[in-house]
Amino acid sequence: SPQVSFTLELEFSCSILLDRAEVTLQATSDSTEVTPQDNVVKLSVPIRYEPNLFLSSNTNLHRYEVHPLGTFTRSSSPEFTTTVKVQNLGCYPIQNITLHMALPALGHHRATIMSVTHVLAENATCVLQPPDEGTEVVPVPPEDLLHVER
Repeated sequence: SPQVSFTLELEFSCSILLDRAEVTLQATSDSTEVTPQDNVVKLSVPIRYEPNLFLSSNTNLHRYEVHPLGTFTRSSSPEFTTTVKVQNLGCYPIQNITLHMALPALGHHRATIMSVTHVLAENATCVLQPPDEGTEVVPVPPEDLLHVER
């Protein structure tokens, strides 16, 4: 018996979201069929949409110099701004997104090298919290950083 193979390409609209695609295939012939119901097949395929999130960040200070132990002044400068943006490039709205950011704020002997002065949140809720008690902070001796730029 002859066989036919073909490919269906379906293009979905972002304005109407579907949970499944249904296709009915039917073959006919000029001969008399004993079991014509064998010539019909109904396919139902679930549709799953993937989120298309884009995460970007930008800062106005690309280099920060940490001074050797004992030479650091108590001023809290320079202040710099980092902007983090999460964009939804997909078809459908996404809810309850959580973004965790770990800021490298402690140096040798847990000395504070950076602190967040203020948070400006647009269309988001931001919560500042210290790391969990169980989080292990591995100290890096200053001599290990002598030949490292970053």
